[in-house]
Amino acid sequence: MRPGGGPEGRGAGWEHAAEHIRVLVADDQEIVRTGLSMILGAQDGIEVVGEAADGADAIELAQRLRPDVCLLDIRMPGLDGIQATRLLAGPDVAEPLAVVVITTFDLDEYVYAALRAGARGFLLKDAGPALLAQAVRAAARGDALIAPSITTRLLSAFADAGPTAVPAQPLDPLTAREEEVLLAVARGRTNTEIAHELYVTLSTVKSHVANLMAKVGARNRVEMALWAYDTGRVRPGRR
Repeated sequence: MRPGGGPEGRGAGWEHAAEHIRVLVADDQEIVRTGLSMILGAQDGIEVVGEAADGADAIELAQRLRPDVCLLDIRMPGLDGIQATRLLAGPDVAEPLAVVVITTFDLDEYVYAALRAGARGFLLKDAGPALLAQAVRAAARGDALIAPSITTRLLSAFADAGPTAVPAQPLDPLTAREEEVLLAVARGRTNTEIAHELYVTLSTVKSHVANLMAKVGARNRVEMALWAYDTGRVRPGRR
């Protein structure tokens, strides 16, 4: 399915009408869980098919219902969101599910650990209905959406942690266009925003992002951003 609203899309209405995304919501706070379910349930083409109050219940429901997207809180009792993400979307999972983590972001290292565990999207709990729905739709399409503020926060957290070993440069050097796309990703831009900024099609941006991930050995957009920081291409706070 070609995302709508971009340089070559058919418009957001067409895309939302054509899709039906089944979502599992997991959060230990009932009021938050209910609120997230109500917000998502009010979106065209999105259906909440299950709710869980902890990671263990989320795993059981996800494996039984096989939703298109699992929306998980990081901090849950027992099996937390990081462990649940690893079991649902980790590199050793034969049939991984799409996971979006939503968090208050009070512990940056938890978010980074969840990225390594295989999560596909990250939002703050105050992101708002539009960005929440956008992240769920992106995850269902196989894309990733990470809130710009989270990308910036992660970069800042790793800068504060002190110097790290500089990763090796890719054997196949980045092209000038790939360098532009990499910097845009590191600054938290979505694929559509990058397409608009660089005057290219959405499919071209997706192709560049896929090539970049392969070249730098990243599994998601935040790992790409961290690689850009580690190699000196971008610095926290420099927009």
